[in-house]
Amino acid sequence: MASTKTIHVMIAKVDGPLFDGEAMSVTVPGVEGEMTILISPLRKGVITVHKDDGEEFFEIQEGTLEVSGNRATILM
Repeated sequence: MASTKTIHVMIAKVDGPLFDGEAMSVTVPGVEGEMTILISPLRKGVITVHKDDGEEFFEIQEGTLEVSGNRATILM
């Protein structure tokens, strides 16, 4: 299995950065409640995308999943 991945997080104000570095996750106070943004390594397998009109399948050897807000990004 791939090693744990990190995501680069920058928290800044007008007068400069408060945090600028790597993290495994970050939790933020969203409008509808707290949410945690994660990044996770993926192993060999099948990605299934569920849609209104059916499903699509993608075989992967390995990759990285990042979830942020209502968006998921998978790098293979």
